[in-house]
Amino acid sequence: MACKRFIVLALVSLGLVGCVPQQKYDDLLTAYRGQEQQLLSLQSELQTVRANEERLRAQLAAAASDLAEIQRLRGTASGDIAKLLADYERLLKQVGDLSAGPLPAELNKALAELAAQYPDVLTFDQRSGMLRFSSDFTFASGSAALNANAQTLVSKLAGILNTPIAQPFEVKVVGHTDSQPIRRVAGQHPTNMHLSAHRAISVRDALVGDGVAANRMQVAGYGEFRPIVPNGPNGAAANRRVEIFLSPLTVPLAPTGNPMDGGAKAKPPAAPAAADDGEPTK
Repeated sequence: MACKRFIVLALVSLGLVGCVPQQKYDDLLTAYRGQEQQLLSLQSELQTVRANEERLRAQLAAAASDLAEIQRLRGTASGDIAKLLADYERLLKQVGDLSAGPLPAELNKALAELAAQYPDVLTFDQRSGMLRFSSDFTFASGSAALNANAQTLVSKLAGILNTPIAQPFEVKVVGHTDSQPIRRVAGQHPTNMHLSAHRAISVRDALVGDGVAANRMQVAGYGEFRPIVPNGPNGAAANRRVEIFLSPLTVPLAPTGNPMDGGAKAKPPAAPAAADDGEPTK
């Protein structure tokens, strides 16, 4: 603007002093018009800057609003995360409580004392509530018939299972073998699966014969397919076992009227002739 005034004054001064060369006049006029054009350009740029400023202010306001919403959602999410963590801790505690086994303390104590009386035959895991019979002490090699000492043990176990504290639990009997194939007794037990199931049935029948209600009982056999230790060339004694699991009844049981499940105690499969080389030559 000052430049413009200077040019105007120059033109006026020239007019006052008289005639001036045309070239000088034209140069001053051109300079004036150039300054005028620059002024208009600057004014346009100023308007653009102000418009951009307004737009940036609007964007900043929107960003502030978004930030407030994000902070609100973050607070909500933090609350949700805190709730999830609390739920997780609660479930973790429930799982930890279950690690003591599904059995009441009184029943746990009775089973532990029974296992202590027969350490070579029976073990009891109080954390899982599982009883484990060693097949090598419970059955003869290749046989599904209970040994005499095992019969006594099973009778004592039946006495515990018939107590009021144990009656709300069903009984699952599961047989296992090692990896040695069946040879001598294939006519009675064609495969390890058969032998494991037959041994589970023998334990089940013995329990039923001693008064455990048949409708509480379940049997299964896994053969060699669930070892607890690696099998060697001659198998592994630890894998030859019968396990009993007690779990709460899921449905009420109607009285059977006969705990023997229809009559006399079922006879286990006949024992084969005594073997002189142990379980691996089943």
